[in-house]
Amino acid sequence: MRATLALLVGLASAPQGAAFQTRPRMGRTSATRAGNHPFSSLLQKGGRGPTAGTTAARPRRGSVLVRFSAPVSEISQQIADARKQMEADEKTKLMMQALRGANINDDAFSSSTLDMKLVEMRASSGADDILPLTYQPEQLKRYFGRRPGAVIQRVLQVATTSFGLLASVAIDSALGRKEDMEVRRAAQLRDTITSLGPFFIKLGQALSIRPDILSPKAMVELQQLCDKVPSYPSEIAFDIIRSELGIADVSEVYGEITPEPVAAASLGQVYKARLRDGIPGGGSEVAVKVQRPFVLETVSLDLHLARELGLAVRTFGGPLADRLDIVDLLDEFAGRFYSELDYVLECANGLKIEEDMKAFPNVVIPTNYPAYTARRVHTAEWIDGEKLSQSRATDVGSLVNLGVLAYLTQLLETGFFHADPHPGNMLRTPQGELVILDFGLMTEVTDNQKYGMIEAIAHLINRDYDEIGQDFVNLDFIPEGTDTTPIVPALKRVFDAALAGGGAKSINFQELAADLAEITFEYPFRIPPYFALVIRAIGVLEGIALVGNPNFAIVDEAYPYIARRLLTDKNPRMRAALR
Repeated sequence: MRATLALLVGLASAPQGAAFQTRPRMGRTSATRAGNHPFSSLLQKGGRGPTAGTTAARPRRGSVLVRFSAPVSEISQQIADARKQMEADEKTKLMMQALRGANINDDAFSSSTLDMKLVEMRASSGADDILPLTYQPEQLKRYFGRRPGAVIQRVLQVATTSFGLLASVAIDSALGRKEDMEVRRAAQLRDTITSLGPFFIKLGQALSIRPDILSPKAMVELQQLCDKVPSYPSEIAFDIIRSELGIADVSEVYGEITPEPVAAASLGQVYKARLRDGIPGGGSEVAVKVQRPFVLETVSLDLHLARELGLAVRTFGGPLADRLDIVDLLDEFAGRFYSELDYVLECANGLKIEEDMKAFPNVVIPTNYPAYTARRVHTAEWIDGEKLSQSRATDVGSLVNLGVLAYLTQLLETGFFHADPHPGNMLRTPQGELVILDFGLMTEVTDNQKYGMIEAIAHLINRDYDEIGQDFVNLDFIPEGTDTTPIVPALKRVFDAALAGGGAKSINFQELAADLAEITFEYPFRIPPYFALVIRAIGVLEGIALVGNPNFAIVDEAYPYIARRLLTDKNPRMRAALR
């Protein structure tokens, strides 16, 4: 939570003169669609948004002219100064690196010495003995209650795999060398988690973007978890393709397919193929993702065991129970995990996001093929490109700016947000286009949350602190019904320091940190799941851009975009926010 407030402080430290002024035009505002997008001329070139001191675009009849009384570049510099001062503190610097995904391991394969442990178990025996395909804790309890052998096997796997790490940590503690061995133990922890399989890997990655749960150093270490593991035999993968697609031979759909996978992860592995001539899409190069055998069974068992442990901790209490509700955390995480295991849903997500992104000609979403997709097999267009984070092309900055606008559109307009934007999921094509991949993990943003984010920014700029307390409720940071009145004085101290004038150089960040700590520890703040993913998405884009341009500031794109939304959206809540 402190990370979120710190980001708002960075925005608040922009100069007072940056407020925008409006000059209304006659008539109605134009629709925001492909070819009629306010930034359409810029988007078609993959270019930047409005430059310093300019309007967002030449207004059409019925639009609103936006004039900035201070150049956006001045705001950018203020935020860059604030960022430098905040990152002078080692813990804050580590946290910012973690939120940007700077340490994510995105290798195509893991070390061949790693052995990921899964549990093979007998199939369902009847209608009342079915493994659910969605997260249903009570049904999981009944299912695994009938399979004590699988439960014992998994408990032994976890115990034996983690024993070496736990013993080493105990010895380090006894000999007083914990600090000296920290790096080695972190590497050992990553290998242990990877060996234990998808549940542990995904949980570690999910926690790596939660500054409200983990320390900055722990976030950085967990981000180096590698989701890539040794591949399983292609004979098994091709059997799954035949079974899932209901075909006698793989060649009925794929005229060509690589004999071995081109990449392997904990959930599945990917082959490069070409659709057979004579069928819809015939001749197209595609990526075929095939789910690993017994992943659903093992993940379900791990979720069941972890939840039972969480219920025991909740019952008996203790320091861990006071600090963290394991059951709530698992229930929040599990639903998304099951969605990632359903490739039919991933295919539908890809089709929807492709439609949503049509306003951005230079954003490429791979074509999905529902006819050649099933729950454990996914077929989508193969697109050649290099990882945006590794590209040395001169237009990377422009593509990041384009990505910011695309993600803001998902977040604040369509409400359907790509929730897994790590560096490996964003490519640059040889033609200079931005490719976004992998739509297994999405999140939906409600209208209340969309408008709440814009309202919070408007209230912050206008110093409407009484309203900011309610904004936190609207955004799900504070439970509904909480009296936010006592929070207002603390918020006022924090943001008045940022808005007092003189920019970031005038802010005492040590005092700010103390005030932020007071707010986050004394009041029932939590980072809602969707917002943790939002921070991650924007942070990853910023991290890619900062590699090539240390002075990059997302405000260059975000500020004009949010200004336009405030000025052109006819929703009564937006009108009220401008008063």
